[in-house]
Amino acid sequence: MIGLFKMECESQCAALTAGLLKLETSTSPELIEPLMRAAHSLKGAARIVRLDPVVKVAHAMEDCFIAAGEGRLTLSPENIDKLLEGVDYFKNLSVLSEDELPKYLSDNTARMAELEKAFAGFKDGVQKTEQPVPAAMPEPDPSTAGRPGTAHAQTHEKPVQRAAAEKSVPEQDAVVRIAADKMNRLMGLAAESLVGVKRLQGFEKKIHGHKRRLLEIAALIDQIEQETVNSEHAAGIMRILKDLQGRHNEYYREYTEYSADFSEHSRTMDNFSDSLYREVVSCRMRPFVEGVSEFPRAVRDLSRSLGKKVVLQISGESIPVDKDVLDKMNAPLNHLIRNAIDHGIESPEERLAAGKSETGTLRIAARHWAGMLNVSISDDGRGIDVEKIRMKAIERHLVTNEIAARLSAAELLEFMFLPGFSTAAKVTEVSGRGVGLDVVQTMAQEVHGLVKVETKLGKGTSFNLQVPVSLSIMSALVVEIGGEPYAFPLMRIDHLLKLPKSQIQVLESRQYIKYEGKNIGLVSSSQVLGLEQKQAGQDDIHIVIISDRLNQYAIYVDSFIGEFELVVRPLDPRLGKISDISSSAVLEDGSPLLILDVDDMVRSVDSMLNGGRLLGISDAGEAGAASEKKRILVVDDSITVREVERNLLAGNGYDVDVAVDGAEGWNAVRTRQYALVVTDVDMPRMNGIELVSNIKGNERLRSIPVMIVSYKDLEADKIRGMEAGADFYLTKSSFHDNTLLDAVKKLIGKASE
Repeated sequence: MIGLFKMECESQCAALTAGLLKLETSTSPELIEPLMRAAHSLKGAARIVRLDPVVKVAHAMEDCFIAAGEGRLTLSPENIDKLLEGVDYFKNLSVLSEDELPKYLSDNTARMAELEKAFAGFKDGVQKTEQPVPAAMPEPDPSTAGRPGTAHAQTHEKPVQRAAAEKSVPEQDAVVRIAADKMNRLMGLAAESLVGVKRLQGFEKKIHGHKRRLLEIAALIDQIEQETVNSEHAAGIMRILKDLQGRHNEYYREYTEYSADFSEHSRTMDNFSDSLYREVVSCRMRPFVEGVSEFPRAVRDLSRSLGKKVVLQISGESIPVDKDVLDKMNAPLNHLIRNAIDHGIESPEERLAAGKSETGTLRIAARHWAGMLNVSISDDGRGIDVEKIRMKAIERHLVTNEIAARLSAAELLEFMFLPGFSTAAKVTEVSGRGVGLDVVQTMAQEVHGLVKVETKLGKGTSFNLQVPVSLSIMSALVVEIGGEPYAFPLMRIDHLLKLPKSQIQVLESRQYIKYEGKNIGLVSSSQVLGLEQKQAGQDDIHIVIISDRLNQYAIYVDSFIGEFELVVRPLDPRLGKISDISSSAVLEDGSPLLILDVDDMVRSVDSMLNGGRLLGISDAGEAGAASEKKRILVVDDSITVREVERNLLAGNGYDVDVAVDGAEGWNAVRTRQYALVVTDVDMPRMNGIELVSNIKGNERLRSIPVMIVSYKDLEADKIRGMEAGADFYLTKSSFHDNTLLDAVKKLIGKASE
């Protein structure tokens, strides 16, 4: 009975909260009756389980609604504050265990008596002037982001709402509570059933193969019969063949019946397992409104505490979403709503001065788009001043003045998602601590989603979240890499291309392709994943273009297998975080595969680029030949000099890598073997003299010859370079093709010796 009471409490509290919020903006008599019914039902349920203090408060609340319905009482915002406070106490009951209820009621006896007295005062016309200031929406702890119950207004712990904000659960709908872990196990079993039935299709193909063999045997019998017509033993052989023919026909008839029965059974089981799986998946789906049902109350409380007028509009309430996704979105949406009210929407005076209505509008809209859930949180407030972000980024030494001046508005908005970044002038209970938007970003990455922000100064701001509808099912592109299947989440793919090799271009030893007017770096997926890299044998190459918020790369794969709906399975936690891998799945034929972590892959590519460890596609295909060639590292901050030296050396058979400064050159020489290093002197981050000193001071690297090519041609400069350990010093003023080539050959010989 206590369990039933708690369910009733959840449902009626949702109805009371929604009704009171509506009553604050409308005095329609039709709004009073549902509130009376909710309070009456709550009173009756409490009486059944003998919770007398709750009965008294609910009865006093019901009397208030009766008085308001008869016109004897006009509920003011202060009255509604107190009524909502009572709802909060009822709501807490729904999250307590049976053992905790007596202590809770005992600890709150005085408070509940005060509520009963206050409600009686409303009914009798006694209006209390001193009301507690509504609590602001508390800022969730980032460590609890994605957990249910992290965003609550005034309660000790927010219960999960099973009813829509607009109405309670219909009486005809039976509700059964199932533990989340049991539902997950049921989901796994349904997925196993689906995969198992799909394997029957493979058996069916094998059975059809037997039909072909039976027909071949029949043809052989006919051939033998023809060959024995003129034989002296024809009569005996023909009797044997006729008996064999009869047995074959009987077996073929039985086989045909068995094959038909098996095919029918396979189709039936396929339909059954598919229906079972989809039904289990649908059990995890909840209407979007369940994830935002608490926000109208929270918006009302926070806006009142800040002296602002805000109306919340929610659309797409019935959109089905996986409960896990709703739970993970709770804290991020809470942050965005709080920021919109505190930073975005102006005070009534500011809005009137700006020619706006004094009441700001906050919108939450959900919709399905391209198999994903799109949620936008927008306001009609002051918008985001990107110049403030620019100044804050400079102040925190995130960028230099020169770089900041060149950043676009979209690039500047990316700084808002950095941990600890805030433009608030002072720290308050609501904001200013720099915690919030990085939680939104983290949540999006965890579920393979995206978050984008659009703003217009003086008009408002919109945050758009694109996340999967379900974490259990993923639409993915399955590709072949190193002879094994891997999956890219479909929503994280920017483009798919199939291009001829001739369109691969090279700049500074790095391969890239041109697409939609942009140069996109081309990287081998095998190298990123640490697999053996094979030569691209086809004339065309298969490319998956991926990106994070800042970088975009073209990933070369062996081939495209196809698009699949995958059942996502987490990796064993004992494995820890595996680089570039997020989870696993099983294909319809039972083959296991790994699902790639796109953000991790982009970071891996960045790391390889900084370390000079990326191979080109053609490099991998010519591994044997490359091992016979001598590799040279060219380090120079001038792109012109780098390209001239690279082209000259590559044209004479050497393999050449390049680095843009001493620091990148130092990273490269430690991660790859080189026959020679050619370096400039004056470079940012680490100059050439420091690079030479580091190489010659390293026991493993000191044997590598180093040539300095510099504009500095004074004898003192040459002595300085040679003292650092350089093996050759060449001035750019005397530089020409033969000079450099002769010097290289003196140091390391020809390219293929």
